[in-house]
Amino acid sequence: MKKQNGFTLIELVVVIIILGILAVTAAPKFINLQSDARASTVSGLEAAIKGADSLVHSKSLIAGNETTAAKETDGPTVKVGSGATTALNTVALNYGHATAVWTGSLANMLDINAAASGTTAEWLYVEDGDTKSIYFYPQGQISPKADTAGTCYVQYVNALAAYGPITVNKVVTGC
Repeated sequence: MKKQNGFTLIELVVVIIILGILAVTAAPKFINLQSDARASTVSGLEAAIKGADSLVHSKSLIAGNETTAAKETDGPTVKVGSGATTALNTVALNYGHATAVWTGSLANMLDINAAASGTTAEWLYVEDGDTKSIYFYPQGQISPKADTAGTCYVQYVNALAAYGPITVNKVVTGC
C-alpha cells in the first residue's frame, strides 16, 4: 500500500476557518486608516496652533501689549519670522493672543495651506465673528458651520475681554 502525503479535508477546512477569523478581525484596522490619518492630521494642526499661539503670546508679553484689546485699525501686533514684507510677518492681537481671523493674523502665524473655499488648499477655514472664532477643517469634510455641521475640525477662539488664555477645541468624531 502506498503512503499518501498531503492534507486531509478537515485540516484544510480548519486552516480556511482560521484565515477567515483573522481576516474579519484585521480588516477593520485597514479599512479605517483614512479616517485615523485625518484625525491625526487634525490633532497635529491643534498642536501647531497651540505652539504658534504660545510663541505669539510670548512676543506680546515682551512687547507689553498683552492687556490691549484688538481694534479695527492700528491695534496691537507682533512681528513673527523675518522677511522683507512686514505685513506678511505681522500678527494682529487681542489681549496678547492672535485674533481669530485668517488675513493679517493666523495666516501669518501658521504655516499651513488654507483657504476659505476651493479645492486646492489642504485646509479650509470659516470665520465666525459672533463667537470670535475660526474653524479649520480638512478638504473634503463638511464645514462646522453648515446646516449639518461637520465633526472633524479645530476651532481657535479668542473672545477675550481681558487678559487670559485662549481656547483651542478639537473635534475628530466625524473624521
